[in-house]
Amino acid sequence: MVGLEIAQVMENRTKKRPRSAWDITPAQPQAKRAEVVSSTSNEVISRRRQASPPRRDDDREGHYVFNLGENLTPRYKILSKMGEGTFGRVLECWDRQTREYVAIKVVRSIRKYRNAAMIEVDVLQHLAKNDKGDSHCVQIRSWFDYRNHICIVFEKLGPSLFDFLKRNKYCPFPVDLVREFGRQLLESVACLGWSYPCDLWSVGCILVELCSGEALFQTHENLEHLAMMERVFGPLPEHMIRRADKGAEKYFRRGLRLNWPEGAVSRESIRAVNKLNRLKDLVSQHVESSRFSLTDLLNGLLMYEPSERLTARQALNHPFFNNLT
Repeated sequence: MVGLEIAQVMENRTKKRPRSAWDITPAQPQAKRAEVVSSTSNEVISRRRQASPPRRDDDREGHYVFNLGENLTPRYKILSKMGEGTFGRVLECWDRQTREYVAIKVVRSIRKYRNAAMIEVDVLQHLAKNDKGDSHCVQIRSWFDYRNHICIVFEKLGPSLFDFLKRNKYCPFPVDLVREFGRQLLESVACLGWSYPCDLWSVGCILVELCSGEALFQTHENLEHLAMMERVFGPLPEHMIRRADKGAEKYFRRGLRLNWPEGAVSRESIRAVNKLNRLKDLVSQHVESSRFSLTDLLNGLLMYEPSERLTARQALNHPFFNNLT
């Protein structure tokens, strides 16, 4: 009996009093609860998709490291790499705000390139402001500093140009091109110093690339670079070789002749040089009716001796451009 009484007492103690109506959370319909859960989940997924990627160290050259499909800031989704140059990389991105494709140049996280990028921004903004002809050859939309990388956003490119740039992995922005192709001249490789005529050499290289779809000299090795120049333009002038400083003496034999192919780093390097054509033959492969005037223009822009190169005004007045109008 005692055990039964204890059991009854414990049962009475564990019973809870009924909750008042005001103390009860109204029951939600099943469909409504599912809607709330789904909405919350979608919001979380959306935030995750637009979140910035985890911080990573830049590569050893100061380039921004990324994965395709992740975000470059919550606004821009990275779709592909369009190209890479001395200053940085150009990424094809989706602009979530305007729902457009854009090209974003992500400059290397190195002070001299960051400073040069800010100059580039000023130049491009000035060009856009004074584009009275509405040609829109270069359209800068905005720029921002992201994780110590200057990022320059360019307007949506037309389908044909966009496809060309992607196909040829080409960085399409003039200020960068001038500096990038400025490396591809004798003054630089042979340590002769440079001045304004180097810009005309750069323009000549750009015209060849626009003509052929490929960079004129695809190399970063100095001796191979000089050998490629001789292959395309003929022997280097002796008077320029004599003026080269001591840092360039290793590229020449007895101070008068290029140390090629003896100094080549590999057989592949020799083959890369040998497959190049003379300038007139290179142009003839891609141009028909205007090949003679274009070749003459390029010969003027790509003279070894800076003082003998065409000036910008002379180039603009060349018959090749007159025939285009």
